[in-house]
Amino acid sequence: MKQRQIKAGIVGAGAIARLHAKCFSAIEDVELVGIASSSAERAALNQSYFDVPVFESYSSILTNPDIDLVSICNPSGKHLNVALEAARNTKHIICEKPLEINCERVDSMIKACREAKVKLACIFQNRFNPEFQRLKSACSKGIFGHLLLTNAFIPWYRDPSYYSTSDWKGSLAGDGGAALINQGIHTVDLLLNIMGMPNQLMAQVSTMIHDIEGEDLAQALLQFPQGGRGTILASTCLKPGYPERLEIYGDKGSAILEGGAIVEWNADELISPAESLSGGQSGASDPLAIGHQWHQIQIEDMIAAIREDRPPLVDGEEGRKSVALIEAIYKAAHEEKMISF
Repeated sequence: MKQRQIKAGIVGAGAIARLHAKCFSAIEDVELVGIASSSAERAALNQSYFDVPVFESYSSILTNPDIDLVSICNPSGKHLNVALEAARNTKHIICEKPLEINCERVDSMIKACREAKVKLACIFQNRFNPEFQRLKSACSKGIFGHLLLTNAFIPWYRDPSYYSTSDWKGSLAGDGGAALINQGIHTVDLLLNIMGMPNQLMAQVSTMIHDIEGEDLAQALLQFPQGGRGTILASTCLKPGYPERLEIYGDKGSAILEGGAIVEWNADELISPAESLSGGQSGASDPLAIGHQWHQIQIEDMIAAIREDRPPLVDGEEGRKSVALIEAIYKAAHEEKMISF
């Protein structure tokens, strides 16, 4: 029997919205109805990129009774207001990372979706990378033994025009910070997905070369309840930009995931390069240098969650974790002391 078609809309018409649109068009029994931009001028500018109507107000999507699912792809600090209106109109929500710029706003989003009985998913597509899933499975099975140290390095670079041509990137109100909460958050999420939340941390954040309110260099030292340690480095000032790395060190072995691909694997249970399941992809120096396949897998999971009436694999509570950790890193850096959760 043919499944009921799910109709979707997108709020925001930038580069990430184009990626979402590509995913929706590739998924069977899903119809992309339209995209909403922030103004008539931007709607007209973006219409040539899409095969569906581009509206000049978000409400055109959020109040459309035919739409079941909304992708939120506008600036981070404006996610909440869109989500609240979507929930009031009983739309399921896929929201780009971060869910919002602080936990207070994230919690308001989660509460609204819970009360409206709609599903909320946060885009962390790198969790669906088969290489990361292999790494996480090995950690869960104890292949590397007791985990001693986990490092998340995001030594990226953004040209000054990346910030100067935007009215929100790098701002506290629009971005919540910069390199850590915008670029670094993906690898931070992977670290948390393996290690869980730390119980203590200390940090420094700095603005080294860019003319922005937020940081372009952040460093943190983490301590986990089970005794392991961790480090985070996130930057947009390390020219020319290098692929992000997630390093896992245990008392029985180690592995490194770089640019989405396993590049080192040292454990009793071996893998060979020929077993690699996916090519790497990294936005080290170009935010558009990523594919859409993992986004599509995550969006397909959300479609299945709606059909099966179950939580999506990366729900609001999962999306909240990285925001909570990053908020704590900013707090520790501001107070210049170690803090405890």
